[in-house]
Amino acid sequence: MGKLASEIQYLPGVGPKRALLLQRELGITTFSDLIHLYPFRYIDRSGILPIADIRPDLAYVQVLARVVKAEMKGKRLSVIVADESGQLELVFFKGIRWSAERLKPGALFVFFGKPTTFGGRINLVHPEIDAPPQAGASAAGPGTLTGVYTSTEALKNAGITGKVMLKLQDAALAACLPEIEETLPDYILREKGLAPLAYALRNIHFPQNQEALAKATYRLKFEELFFLQLSLLKQKYVRSRAENGIRMPKVGPDFNACYAALPYALTGAQKRVIKEIRADMASGRQMNRLLQGDVGSGKTMVAVLSALIAVGNGFQACLMAPTEVLAQQHYANISRYLAPTGVRCALLTGSTGARERREIHAALADGSLGILIGTHALIEDDVRFRRLGLAVIDEQHRFGVDQRSKLWQKGPEGMRPHVLVMTATPIPRTLAMTLYGDLDVSVIDEMPPGRKPVRTLQIGQGKRYELYNFMKKEIAQGRQVFVVYPLIFESEKMDLKNLEQGYEEIVAAFPFPPYKVAIVHGQQSAEEKAFQMAAFVEGRAQILVSTTVIEVGVDVPNASVMVIESAQRFGLSQLHQLRGRVGRGAEQSYCILVKDPKTGKDSQKRLDLLCATEDGFVLAEEDMKMRGPGDLEGTQQSGLPIALNIASLARDGVLLSQARELADRVLAADPALAAPQNAPLVRELRKDKYNIKDYSKIS
Repeated sequence: MGKLASEIQYLPGVGPKRALLLQRELGITTFSDLIHLYPFRYIDRSGILPIADIRPDLAYVQVLARVVKAEMKGKRLSVIVADESGQLELVFFKGIRWSAERLKPGALFVFFGKPTTFGGRINLVHPEIDAPPQAGASAAGPGTLTGVYTSTEALKNAGITGKVMLKLQDAALAACLPEIEETLPDYILREKGLAPLAYALRNIHFPQNQEALAKATYRLKFEELFFLQLSLLKQKYVRSRAENGIRMPKVGPDFNACYAALPYALTGAQKRVIKEIRADMASGRQMNRLLQGDVGSGKTMVAVLSALIAVGNGFQACLMAPTEVLAQQHYANISRYLAPTGVRCALLTGSTGARERREIHAALADGSLGILIGTHALIEDDVRFRRLGLAVIDEQHRFGVDQRSKLWQKGPEGMRPHVLVMTATPIPRTLAMTLYGDLDVSVIDEMPPGRKPVRTLQIGQGKRYELYNFMKKEIAQGRQVFVVYPLIFESEKMDLKNLEQGYEEIVAAFPFPPYKVAIVHGQQSAEEKAFQMAAFVEGRAQILVSTTVIEVGVDVPNASVMVIESAQRFGLSQLHQLRGRVGRGAEQSYCILVKDPKTGKDSQKRLDLLCATEDGFVLAEEDMKMRGPGDLEGTQQSGLPIALNIASLARDGVLLSQARELADRVLAADPALAAPQNAPLVRELRKDKYNIKDYSKIS
């Protein structure tokens, strides 16, 4: 690997001290790391602006001016420069002696910097200083676009400025470009019209012009997304060729009995997803499917029918939920759906009594228990299935990798059960293709008929009196109300105080009798939480004051109002999840966002978006554009399988789809990448960064 693998300290201009800093601040340890740190934007240095046209709102300006005078003003050096249109002050706080010696009156320079104002005058602080262009040289000669790199305070203080970074990149490219090997086969370069890698690397750092920059950017983005998809899909190809799944060809009488007794017709989306699942389970390969569907779109019904396919083929099924409340709710709903069948179902959680637990274990072992619903309790060692054929996991991002893999090991004679993972957190398509690139993704994108959209509105803190009156009206009609406070971290005393204060305020505004107010938050014991929650679910309390613990899965069809306090502090997908707690009955429901007077621009944009649409996927796409893929709820702990240096899942969705389609074609033609023309792909995939965790276990 020669120069590419050389330690960064050996690059001229770096040395041991700067090397430590580059490693700590930017993760750069080799020449290769440095040339793969791309500029995040470019400054056009081709134009010279007359001093008279400089405004403080301009990003950067470049002037050609003569020094008029230089003098010390306190601890700063003030230099006045002039061109034919006017005068401008330059200010220096560091390197004063060097600047004073260089900037002699009458000397002509090109100054480049960001305009600021001080004392009513426009000035440039620490501008870059270059010799004027030579006579006859083109103003827009090579390299008038200058890259700007990620930096930190520590780097700047150590003298690694933008200018120094450009010098280092130039030195690294000079050393490395002769040995750069092409990573993509010729047939891909031709088909996609991609520039050679060496050309792309040179022009991403030092573009000859806008066209060269566009070619370089396209090449590097495409390559990054292509290898990301190729590495994920290769795992999927390897797995799908191993015929190790449980074959389930039949549907069975219980499936038909349940389906025939449904009180409403399934939506087209539900039918489509069940068809996909049936095909997977009959194929003889292990199913690994992610089911995405908005809150209330009918995922549980799909899970029940999938479980009944397993039962109809002589196997058992289980459903694991992240909380006891959610597990109990699933149990109540699923028991209702199973009434017309002969299938036995049970609930196993941390609070299941010893006697009941023994009975469940015995029924699991002899096969008389068809479907088991529960929490983490399902993965305990003493829970042994006779023939586990399907594992359904609800809100999968709430479980750790180890917890989930324990469930896979409970299949019959070492065979892995089919896996269906469900999430109500809509994940943008581009992110799903990447985080779960080797899973088959099904989406329920239709709501059951008869559900009225939730009316969403924003109000300021000053409208509390009107808000309480509205809540009283809804309660008078027999409805219930959620009031949610942003206790983002359970330890934040300030938030806890707000919650308790809010609770006291509501109790004062809604006195007992006739009103009863329940309160739920993370600091309570499990018993206290269950007691308070039950009071609300069973209708004994009309108002539930809580933190976001109710975000996932609490089903109270009678609740018609969701009040979110300090709504500007929540993320978009969290707000959407909370809104999904109402609108589950036939009545008109409302989501009221109470915002603080000091609501920032981004927060306001989130609230406006929420009011504009109920489509969770639209919101998730927008959320990703605003916050970047790594920040979305439910994705932080998995992060992206490969760090992207230049492509963006939020902005390059079309390119990602094209890259995936090509990766799919390449593997369909040559699953082992054994053909001689694919040798560059094999070489690239051997690099450490493609050593991706096996997401096929949905880790």
